[in-house]
Amino acid sequence: MALLEVTDLTVTYSPRGADAVRAVHQVGLEVAEGEFVGLLGESGCGKSTLGNAILRLLEKPAAITAGSIVFDGRNITHAGEDELRALRWADLSTVFQSSMNSLNPVITVREQFADTYAAHPEASGRDVDVDARAGELLALVSLDRDVLRRYPHELSGGMKQRVALALALALRPKFVLLDEPTTGLDVVVQRDILDRLRELQRTLGFAVLFISHDLGTVMEMADRVLVMYAGEIVESRPAADMVAEQLHPYSTGLLGSYADPRDEVVQVAFIPGRPPNLAHTHQGCLFEPRCPVAVDTCRTRHPELLPVERGAARCLLVEESGGARPASARPASVFSAVGGASSRDTADAEPVLVVTGVGKEYRTRRGFRTTTVRAVDDVSFALRPGRVGALVGQSGSGKTTIARMITGVERPTSGTIRFKDERVDTLGRRALRRYRRHVQLVFQDPFAALNPTRTVGYALGRPLRNHLGLNAEQARTRAAELLETVGLSPAEQYLDKLPGQLSGGQRQRVVIARALAPEPDVLVADEPISMLDVSIRAEIVELLDQLVRDRSIAMLYITHDLLSARLLADEVLVLNHGVLVEQGLTLDVIGHARDPYTRKLLAAIPRPDGGRAVPSGT
Repeated sequence: MALLEVTDLTVTYSPRGADAVRAVHQVGLEVAEGEFVGLLGESGCGKSTLGNAILRLLEKPAAITAGSIVFDGRNITHAGEDELRALRWADLSTVFQSSMNSLNPVITVREQFADTYAAHPEASGRDVDVDARAGELLALVSLDRDVLRRYPHELSGGMKQRVALALALALRPKFVLLDEPTTGLDVVVQRDILDRLRELQRTLGFAVLFISHDLGTVMEMADRVLVMYAGEIVESRPAADMVAEQLHPYSTGLLGSYADPRDEVVQVAFIPGRPPNLAHTHQGCLFEPRCPVAVDTCRTRHPELLPVERGAARCLLVEESGGARPASARPASVFSAVGGASSRDTADAEPVLVVTGVGKEYRTRRGFRTTTVRAVDDVSFALRPGRVGALVGQSGSGKTTIARMITGVERPTSGTIRFKDERVDTLGRRALRRYRRHVQLVFQDPFAALNPTRTVGYALGRPLRNHLGLNAEQARTRAAELLETVGLSPAEQYLDKLPGQLSGGQRQRVVIARALAPEPDVLVADEPISMLDVSIRAEIVELLDQLVRDRSIAMLYITHDLLSARLLADEVLVLNHGVLVEQGLTLDVIGHARDPYTRKLLAAIPRPDGGRAVPSGT
């Protein structure tokens, strides 16, 4: 018997004064004891809603309207809070998507463990030694015991994530639901946490449902994978089988957006369009408008989830072919790189911005004690028109500090930054304002970068008026042209919209258009795809590549995602604790890394085929 059995589960949002939305529809899944199951899909496909339903954490106006949830032989679909309280953390545990922010900020880590044990004396024992038990759990997630004395704000993001995982395992649960547990973490910390999680899962024997849109990680770690689209399961198969061949065209599109940057030829695909609005009635297959192999029948007949060999798939073409993959199911939108982007004929162009021996120190004072931290140490590089330099490193390596110095937000402690014939590090306030027309920043988070109360037209018009002196009519005309440039067409549909009416990918396109408005010479893109769905990332990378080519912009691309760096960059600069440890053409650095730190970054990349190109720690 399965440890967790979900049968025909439907979750409906019924907001007052609006149409009901069926966010999850007739979903069935099983998780056996000790099994590691991955759940994949784009944002808005219902993954987190399904997870919250399983944990019985749905809040109004969401409610379970059909189906059942059976956990360890007990039907908990309509269980009361007292029954659920006894199950949660003791048998049924979770690590939330924002678990780095889910720790209580006003009590120590030890007190958070103590609260967990005090709330479940039956599971932990009434005389539990908190220090001993919590210390053992922290050791399991590779943290020292002195972490028990610290407050959450004294820990790094990776350390907080490990504490959250240790808390989830405190009462030795039978099942752990992980909802995007590594969101916002850099690739090395992510690899460390997930390796530790898999080891713990094998040692302690608990079952896992791992919700993520990180395809490589799920495919590498999971025993079995479920793919979810528009509130439905569209494919369920063993991970190894799905890596080898995907049956549903949506699965093919998702996996097409992942590649190994160490390969000689790297090719990624993205799925045009967006998931459907579930508040509206749809006939036929929900994926049909985006499907590259749809036929007329797909528009009128909704497919059932039917069994195939070692799994299930929801596709009329798979059904008609007797469980085989539809021919030509790979999406048409493909972006590829052979030797990195170094094929651009601009390698000998005169640099537009030169950074020479730049260093940055921060001084903090506590009482009579002053501490000096050197965030950046003797970094030098040049940016050329029509070329992209990728600045790669873990969180805290100094990447954003360099971006802030280039844009004039901060001044270097040592070294020089020169834009054409002008020293940037010595500019006054007025001169800096003029300079910032030529150097623009694309922010990391498109959801926070735009004023939610102002329209797209206003967001684009402001830099046009401030930097180029256009009047209102000219600015609106130019704003429409910019929207067309970044692929938001027809522009008239977007100019008067608020950010909340746009998808994440559309918002990031508006942020890029705003950065292009003053006609800059240099674009600094600080993790511009880290907050986006995997299916959207490839199209944003392709857009940036096209803009660099068409406008001869010099770009500094800041990232810890080596796949996007491989696709976009002409050269790669590897930063470790503020020091530039490796620099060269993209294919040379990623394909033939010399520095141990670069090899460590490469070793952290997921390998769905089960192999690693470079051993970890070399």
